[in-house]
Amino acid sequence: MSDVEEIAHAIAGAGGGALSMIVTYPLVTLSTLAQTSSNRASQEAKDGDDKTGTATISLTTQQKIISAIRNSTTYQVTQEILRNKGILGLYSGLESALYGITLTNFIYYYFYEWVSNIFLTSNKRSGRGRGLSTIQSIITGAIAGAITCVGSNPFWVANTRMMTQKKEGESSSAFKTIIDIIQKDGVGTLFAGVLPALVLVLNPIIQYTIFEQIKNVIISRNGAKGFTASKAFFIGAFGKLIATTLTYPYITLKARMHIAKKSKSEKVKSQSMVQQIKTIIAQEGLDGLYGGLSIKLLQSISTAAFLFYFKEELLSGSVKLVEIFKLLSLKKKN
Repeated sequence: MSDVEEIAHAIAGAGGGALSMIVTYPLVTLSTLAQTSSNRASQEAKDGDDKTGTATISLTTQQKIISAIRNSTTYQVTQEILRNKGILGLYSGLESALYGITLTNFIYYYFYEWVSNIFLTSNKRSGRGRGLSTIQSIITGAIAGAITCVGSNPFWVANTRMMTQKKEGESSSAFKTIIDIIQKDGVGTLFAGVLPALVLVLNPIIQYTIFEQIKNVIISRNGAKGFTASKAFFIGAFGKLIATTLTYPYITLKARMHIAKKSKSEKVKSQSMVQQIKTIIAQEGLDGLYGGLSIKLLQSISTAAFLFYFKEELLSGSVKLVEIFKLLSLKKKN
């Protein structure tokens, strides 16, 4: 695989991620609200004791949404948010999410293809087959995921803060939110949740290992042309289903750490991830770790399926685009 194809995969992955995020973002909002609802509701209840009736109205609104998320269907939850926040309530933080997913996928796919190319070249020389083995897929995903998660974390912290704002109608840009976080809570807060994010590298490892192994079977039987965008859609969905179910407690923990304020963050830092999970279980039961799981599964599966579909559709165009830019660069040098 050439450097052109590695960059092309990165561009296609970034574009596919952005498109899939736009399509499925309302579900991202619903799942994040479900994961952070307990922390947010308890904090607002505390704040409401010392404030006027305005805070009580805001709390009531949030309680309605939280109650709907925990006890109703996705359709009913959507209707509740639309009544209380309007259509924009489903898209709070979309800007930062697009920055985050584009950056995340560009870095991830570039390094994923780069590492996998090393393995594929080695396999070709030793005559061990054309695709990645299970172990090779795991190693490739671990390296690409670890490199990616630290660099993109500030955008995901800003994104979670933006979509869980207390005030109805409150809006802010991604970069303004990042600056506000730095000023109020310090630079370190932008990297809140990095440890569970590193643990969550397991999520794409599981997802891509499943994807690669099924893809290898299809290609070995039907050739490269037998692997279509529609097949990528369903395989990506299946891989994400397994990965999200297994790693969901850490997804919840990361989301809660993203919205923790400075004073709370300092308290949380003294606890290990296992201790924090035990605290959630002690205070809220297992529901605290798995709140909103059904919505998260729907969101994750949909996002992953569209990501793989759009990536496969964009890949050939991305290869041509990179080749054009490379030719133009060579002409300028000559």
